[in-house]
Amino acid sequence: MSEQTIPILPCGTLQPVLDFYTALGFEVTFRQRSPNPYAVVELGGIQLHFFGVKAYEPAASISTCYVRTDDVDGLYEAFRAGLRAAYGRIPTRGLPRIGPLKDMSYGMRQFLMTDPGGNCIRVGRPTSENQHHRAAPEETFARALHHASVLADSKEDPAAAAKIIDRVLALDDERPTRVQLLQLLVLRADIAGRLADDATMRSALDRATAIRLGAEESESARDAVRRLEDLRA
Repeated sequence: MSEQTIPILPCGTLQPVLDFYTALGFEVTFRQRSPNPYAVVELGGIQLHFFGVKAYEPAASISTCYVRTDDVDGLYEAFRAGLRAAYGRIPTRGLPRIGPLKDMSYGMRQFLMTDPGGNCIRVGRPTSENQHHRAAPEETFARALHHASVLADSKEDPAAAAKIIDRVLALDDERPTRVQLLQLLVLRADIAGRLADDATMRSALDRATAIRLGAEESESARDAVRRLEDLRA
């Protein structure tokens, strides 16, 4: 037996969605206009189907699917390159957008991208056989990063995530490491962008850019450094 599960995702208009996936390197392998709009895109072993819906609101969409891969870093770099070529920048907010690549607390290394139809495609590689959420770290700043990341990217509550980061960065009796400070500021800038708070976004980006890391620190913060570059573009 060789079963295959294929997500069928909604959109208001097919063409912007197909243009987005073509920019990522997908091929449109099927398209029909009647009796209903329908299309298929494929890349390697990934196959996504889309159908058009009248009066559809992409910004209110909760449609999603998960793509598992053994090369999440490679796909992320390829998708970023394709988006930069198509849009002149890497879209980090609004529709479409691509999120940061990061190691999650439930044993996945993943990123999220949302197409013009509002469909969230989660792409990840398992880093552990244990797919349950780990307990939050005890250390103050690692704990704040953990909770803020979950709120921002899993629970879609950027305002609550912003409060956590703002509170921990205002502490007088504790200080984060340079890597932690960079990670917190980059996440805060990312969140501010989603909340259309441009002033806070610029301030956080300026503070993050001013941090100087050593070679070992830069390696441990490579995901945050890459996201910083995308947010500043």
